[in-house]
Amino acid sequence: METTLEKAEVLSIKDDPRWDEALIQQMIAENPSILGLGPLLLRDKERTQPHKGRLDLLLQSEDATAWYEVEVQLGATDESHIIRTIEYWDIERKRYPDLQHTAVIVAEEITSRFFNVINLFNQAIPIITLKLSAVKIGDKIGLLFTKVLDYERKGLEAAGEITQQVTRADWEKYASTETMRLVDKIYEIAKEFDSRIRLTFNKSYITANLGDPHSIGLFMNPQKSQLRLTIRIPESKEIDELCESQGFDPDFSTYWGGYKFAIKPGEFERHSGFFRNLIERVYRTGQTNA
Repeated sequence: METTLEKAEVLSIKDDPRWDEALIQQMIAENPSILGLGPLLLRDKERTQPHKGRLDLLLQSEDATAWYEVEVQLGATDESHIIRTIEYWDIERKRYPDLQHTAVIVAEEITSRFFNVINLFNQAIPIITLKLSAVKIGDKIGLLFTKVLDYERKGLEAAGEITQQVTRADWEKYASTETMRLVDKIYEIAKEFDSRIRLTFNKSYITANLGDPHSIGLFMNPQKSQLRLTIRIPESKEIDELCESQGFDPDFSTYWGGYKFAIKPGEFERHSGFFRNLIERVYRTGQTNA
């Protein structure tokens, strides 16, 4: 098959009168996955903030446990863009402390000076920085979002992931008998590799850990018809291929530091060996992706 190569031209969105921030926001709102942060959903657009200002976009994970506060700027990022993003992130974090919040800065250019500034904030605040590019090929224009800075996990306390503890009975009111049984089955598998592991029931999720937040290897969110499970192992091509071989789309979350799965009760039995393999990788090594 003959391959035809087309010359690609990188455009300046800010200098093109056909583009503006509102248009970019709308394109992201219609398809949040173009950011490359996973299968996100739009929760709000131009969200009013106390006192003044509007948050460009509020996105959320499919299970609604993680929110992304997104601010878009054409041209180069600057002090006001960075401060505004962090301020809106902080407002939403305080409004909804039981959710996981990530500030997302989107700009056409991130200079070395501001890259260093964002990197300093990144030590204590979960910030992701995306470089926005417009590429013209022939008569078509496409948008590219390139991650230039991710945040380094410094432990669950720094990321605000310790929430109010509840009881098993609280979860049983929310979940189903079948999905709670899945939690128990996964817990029993984990204990095969380390008998010290225990379950902790938080308001937003159930964890399997060795007694402190830094040892969490599994996050579980049992719902009525399915269990949302995150297994905290490092991202790799090998794990991606294992997921695909079992019919699961590889869904690695940088926020949670692991692979996410939505499992129906019957599915777990069919793939029990696969999940046992992944859980063993967490606890045999004695290392989680914290």
